Amino acid sequence: MKTIHHLVLAAAALSASAQAAENVVRLGNLKFAHYGAVSYIKEIAPKCGIKVEENMFAKGPDVMQAILSGDLDVGATASEAAISGRANGAPIYIVAGFAKGGARLVARPDGGIKSVKDLKGKKVGVTRGGIHEVLLYAQLAKHGLTWSDSAGKDVHVIYLAFADLNQALLGKNLDAIMQSEPQSSQAINKGFGMEVMKPYDTPIGEPVRTLVMSEKFYKENRATAVKFMNCFVQATKLFIDNKAAGEKYVRESMFKNQITKDDFEDAIANSPYTYDVTIEHIQTTTDVMHKTGTGKMRVPPLAKDWVKTDLLEQAKKSLSIQ
Repeated sequence: MKTIHHLVLAAAALSASAQAAENVVRLGNLKFAHYGAVSYIKEIAPKCGIKVEENMFAKGPDVMQAILSGDLDVGATASEAAISGRANGAPIYIVAGFAKGGARLVARPDGGIKSVKDLKGKKVGVTRGGIHEVLLYAQLAKHGLTWSDSAGKDVHVIYLAFADLNQALLGKNLDAIMQSEPQSSQAINKGFGMEVMKPYDTPIGEPVRTLVMSEKFYKENRATAVKFMNCFVQATKLFIDNKAAGEKYVRESMFKNQITKDDFEDAIANSPYTYDVTIEHIQTTTDVMHKTGTGKMRVPPLAKDWVKTDLLEQAKKSLSIQ
């Protein structure tokens, strides 16, 4: 009897352990101001009945690799990284948008660059593998400029990590950068950069940052996926409705007071939080990537096959959000 009792207890413990594991969501994120609401999900996760383990990455393609290797369930990334991932076999779905915009062409104040056409003969920095690379190439193509990562074309493109672009501009090693937020706002507010433009006048418009989910998690952990999406919508609603709460969390928790109030406000003005993404937007972004040769896509994916917003719509409806 004692042995049976122990077996029953052990089975119950295993069952509880398996249930707890099912309610853990492994989230990949990036350290940008407009990724703040996604980061905040882990803070309110217990109220949603889940536990969120957040892992920070340097750039979107790294998030894709972690999903591909089975180390993440959900990832926050620019649409370009998601599209490239899907094009090259990553089993993912786009399930929501969480911010839009978040890009700026910034030049040295003493460089005489007032427009995209003035980039001819200049060195321009960008991070490889992100939406900023797509936006830069779309702008150059629109203005009839050629580009290469070596000399010989109209524009000499130099690839650097987001964290290194500002330093290179400050050190006058670059003439301009296509940068994210809050780094572009910081460059302008500190005086070593000036805005040339916000690159939203191509077919892409304002690029939407995407929340992606592994197909396995979407299909096999449905109950937990529903809870996660409810949590995402709650976190986003808080950051949209209560700007002070969003600012406090991003500045203090994410950036450890390394960005100013002005940096944050300017950054979010250029990269507002959102919930939504459309099939049309992802398809247009895919088409522009294909045309400009970015993303190294084996087969450009059709957006209608992998943009799945049903969980988002369900979560928004349950929280009475239009």
